[in-house]
Amino acid sequence: MNEVVVIKLDVQRQERWRYSGQILEQEPGRVLLEAYFNRDDSDFHGMPFKRGDRFVEVYFSERWYNIFEIYDRDDGSLKGWYCNVTRPAEIEAREIRYVDLALDLLVFTDGRQLVLDEDEFAALNIDERERAQARRSLAELQSILQAGWSLEQGWQEWARAG
Repeated sequence: MNEVVVIKLDVQRQERWRYSGQILEQEPGRVLLEAYFNRDDSDFHGMPFKRGDRFVEVYFSERWYNIFEIYDRDDGSLKGWYCNVTRPAEIEAREIRYVDLALDLLVFTDGRQLVLDEDEFAALNIDERERAQARRSLAELQSILQAGWSLEQGWQEWARAG
């Protein structure tokens, strides 16, 4: 496996967060990696995030989002999915950068969905074309992430679709 650094940027391209991961699979335009949560334990809208939780993450160079599948550090159980609406990722050999557009989607294993940070999204200094693309991407995520969905299933479907 190859190590990669993931860098989250704001719309001014200022770094907001950085961490390391291991590439699990890579295809043209997308990469699947594994990383471990590196912040203190917290409750996030009813989903506990723990230091050491396993995240399986997919990034796209042509889609306006990423998806994190979250597994509990203690028992390995699936907790749910966290999705960022972003500009398409910049995928390089040792680095993945993405510009976060503030809109997030949290999905629980029972299918419940929470759209987060709409106020931050509304305050972003972006043009209407980008704002509309972000909304379309959120709608796509909401459609994809239904109860019973898995990142493995998604990866296979994206491979078939090319």
